[in-house]
Amino acid sequence: MDILEHFGINYALIAAQIVNFLIILFVLKKYVYKPIFDTFKKREAVVKESIEKNEEARQALEKAQKEEKEIIKKAQATANQVIKDAKEQASVILKDAEEAAKKQTKELLEESKVQIMQETKHAEQQLNKHVSRLSVELLKKSLANVFNDDEQTEIVAKAVKEIEKRPN
Repeated sequence: MDILEHFGINYALIAAQIVNFLIILFVLKKYVYKPIFDTFKKREAVVKESIEKNEEARQALEKAQKEEKEIIKKAQATANQVIKDAKEQASVILKDAEEAAKKQTKELLEESKVQIMQETKHAEQQLNKHVSRLSVELLKKSLANVFNDDEQTEIVAKAVKEIEKRPN
C-alpha cells in the first residue's frame, strides 16, 4: 500500500471518483441513453417497416408486370384470331363472289347462245325468203321469152311449191 501512496493514489479521491462516475452513469442512463435508445428503436422500426413496404411494392410490381404480360398475350391471341377469322371470311366472300360471277357469266353465255341461235334462224329464214323471191323473179325473167303467160304462171307456181316443201 505504500507503493500506492508513493504513486500519489488517494483512496478517498478514488472512492469519490467512483461515486461521481456511478451518479453520472445513472443520470446518463436514465435521462440520456434511454431516449437515445428509444429513438434508435423507433428508427429501426421505421426502417424495417420501409423495407417491408418496399418488398410488398416490389412484389406488387412483379405481379402487375406478370398480369400485363398475360393481358398482352391474350390481346395478341385475340387479335391473331380476329385476323384469322377476317381472312377466312374474306376468302369465303371472295369464293362466293367468284362462283356468282362464274354462274352469271355462264348464264349470260347461255342467253347469248340462245339469242344468237334465234337471230341466226331468223336471218336464215329471211335469207331463204329473199332467195326464194329472187329465184322466182329470176325464173319469171328467164321464162318470159320462152313461155306464154299461162305456162309461166304454172311453172312459177310449181317452183314456189317446191321451194316451200324444202326444209328451212
